[in-house]
Amino acid sequence: MDDEPERLDALTRQAGRWLALSAAPAERHTTAVVAGPYDRVAWRDVYARSAALRELSAQLLTRHAHAPDLLADVFLCAYQAAPRLRERAVMAPSHLVHHQVVTALTQSPDFAPLHRETAGDAYAAAMAVLAQGSALRGLLERSREARERTGRADRARQEAEAAATAVGEALRQAAEEADGQEEVPAPAAAAVRRAAEAAREAEESARREDGAAAQAMAAAVPGIRSAARNAASAAAEAVRQEAALMRAWGVDAGETERMPFEERARLAERLRSGRLARWAELIGRFRQMAAGERARKVEHATGELVGVTLGDDLSRVIPSELAVLGVPELRAVFAARYAAGELMLYDSRGEQGTGKGAVIACVDTSHSMYAEGPGGITREAWSKACALALLDQARHAGRDFVGILFSAADKLQVFHFPGDRPAPVTDVLDFAETFLGGGTDFQRPLGTAAKILEEEFDSASRARGDIVLITDDACEVSENWTRLWNEIKRRLDFRLFGVAIATPDTATASGSVLETLCDNLRTVDDLTDVHTTADLFRVI
Repeated sequence: MDDEPERLDALTRQAGRWLALSAAPAERHTTAVVAGPYDRVAWRDVYARSAALRELSAQLLTRHAHAPDLLADVFLCAYQAAPRLRERAVMAPSHLVHHQVVTALTQSPDFAPLHRETAGDAYAAAMAVLAQGSALRGLLERSREARERTGRADRARQEAEAAATAVGEALRQAAEEADGQEEVPAPAAAAVRRAAEAAREAEESARREDGAAAQAMAAAVPGIRSAARNAASAAAEAVRQEAALMRAWGVDAGETERMPFEERARLAERLRSGRLARWAELIGRFRQMAAGERARKVEHATGELVGVTLGDDLSRVIPSELAVLGVPELRAVFAARYAAGELMLYDSRGEQGTGKGAVIACVDTSHSMYAEGPGGITREAWSKACALALLDQARHAGRDFVGILFSAADKLQVFHFPGDRPAPVTDVLDFAETFLGGGTDFQRPLGTAAKILEEEFDSASRARGDIVLITDDACEVSENWTRLWNEIKRRLDFRLFGVAIATPDTATASGSVLETLCDNLRTVDDLTDVHTTADLFRVI
């Protein structure tokens, strides 16, 4: 039979199936998430900028040859506003584990809150990938058999496609040897049949490997889903913690999104390490408390709101009284109560209205401020948190803020934050982190604060500034300095608030230096209670 020529059309029919396979091999994708050019550029850019991502990729490569593709998929499903997955049928078998991982991630309960933080934010999406690094390493280890099986299936499928291509090549050679005749020489016909048989065997082998891979994948799915849930949970927690840190330090989402990647990474690392991380919760509590006190302020009312009284001051009438004017029949009643001085008014307690000049926080950074109090909160942490809340207060009112850190007479550092521009977060952190050490001297920091208010008065005609002295100690001031202090205080009409942190009773007793200098002095014994200074934020 092999020595007899065969008809070309018969050989073509026999090889037709393999010809179709070689002519249009199925497209196999190595990425599970559909991505456009912009998304791919975002991934390449963040990967090039992040040494941590490259290190994670290198670690995963020891377990999985296609680890970079997996990281790209995890990034894209976090970064894209509406991630869309490919059908499993179009995935290369070697990358089916990726498809299952991303599917499990997007279906996990923690993915939605995570995605709200990461969508459109390349840095946050990259951080989510890094937070999932440990889970991804474990996942790849547990899915080793499934990956090996799918890898074999991928190679078998490639071999089947190559065998199908060989059939087409053999048939083309047979047609050339037929030279326009219907009969194909026996050797050429035999070559076509051998190629077709090889293609059949390769196809059967590919089907067997596909089946084995499907079984291995089915066995791995529960573990992949569990690991993906853990990964999404870890990523969501990491993103939440960083967002909370940023908010605690007054860094809004818009500011971080405008930051270059490297700058944002450095800022995040700075906030996560050292004292700043430990202070975040306290600072957040102070800022929330100060915001709440601002909301309680009554427009045009003087002093601290303490209740309701009767009178005829229309600037302090409570809203329910004013509502009476909306009812024509009750307007006469309102007029009669006004004439009798019996309108219900907000009652306030003896503070002047808020100032217009700068808010200056003089923060003691002597050695004793390192002392640790309840809950592990140091006096330094408490005082810096209070000062940063005052910075917020000043910015809310459009006032300049000045932070003066002091200790001994020869140690002083001044930080200026103008009210007409945003406060650079790096400058805020420098202010928070600086600690001078040494003894305690009041004259130089208070004198510096008064000079700043005097310069402001001379250049901008703004008086009524506020100085807040935050200290855990007391010291003597000279008689001559006290006289000069009182003179400039009367001329500029500023106020000095004192916050004494865990000071001896003698330091705040009647007639003490602190009690004499300060218009309003409060003591703080419990460093966990931020509300001890709540009223400070209603009168500044």
